[in-house]
Amino acid sequence: MISDPIFYAFAIVAVILLGLAKGGFYGLGVMATPILALVVSPLQAAGILLPIYLVSDAISVWAYRKSWDPWNLKVLFPGLVIGLGIGWMLAAWVPEGYVRIVIGLIALAFVLNYWFGRGAPEETFRPSAVKGTFWGAVAGFTSFVAHAGGPPYAMHMLPQKLDREIFAGTTTILFATVNALKVYPYFTLGQLTPFNLWTSVVLFPLAVVTTFFGVWLVRRVSQEQFYRVTYFIMFFVALELLRGGIFAVLRG
Repeated sequence: MISDPIFYAFAIVAVILLGLAKGGFYGLGVMATPILALVVSPLQAAGILLPIYLVSDAISVWAYRKSWDPWNLKVLFPGLVIGLGIGWMLAAWVPEGYVRIVIGLIALAFVLNYWFGRGAPEETFRPSAVKGTFWGAVAGFTSFVAHAGGPPYAMHMLPQKLDREIFAGTTTILFATVNALKVYPYFTLGQLTPFNLWTSVVLFPLAVVTTFFGVWLVRRVSQEQFYRVTYFIMFFVALELLRGGIFAVLRG
């Protein structure tokens, strides 16, 4: 188990963001791994955070067990599985930095178009099943390779303007499945060591508290406030992906 207090100073921030994301404010969790990677290697950071994701997932799935959209799960899930499989096969050859830059640019363009372009449609609509499967595959691939599955997923989900709890519940169920599917690949890649797991256990209580707080917060903001905050989160996530990707490319 890690005993360095500097590590835990960064880990506390990472787990708070992760817990809030799992509570319903999706996207904040994408910053958890880069923050932790400032004090340990990116692989070790991912290995420490995955068990914490699983604990937070269990809480949020229970909290939103009655609030989810079956159609979106049906069209996104096959793509996610395909994307995860491709990511697993290509993880050793695909440069994470370039993936982060591409996803960051796409996410940034998506948000800026919403704010300054045509904006949100007046009426809700569902994208086609083909588009849903495509974005699911992109989310699965980028989630495995660069821990950045949120923006592609959001590009499919946000224009639908679902009820905030339905949005949060669907997100929770989908990414809980993604994280569960990561366990075996992470184990084979040597990321789930006893050393990392004991460090995760120390951080479990904070993850539990912040996940419940995130659920409580989602249920107390209005629909308009929820989506306003969600788009702002996506904007900052896009900037973080670009920053992390550019630094990774320059280092490599």
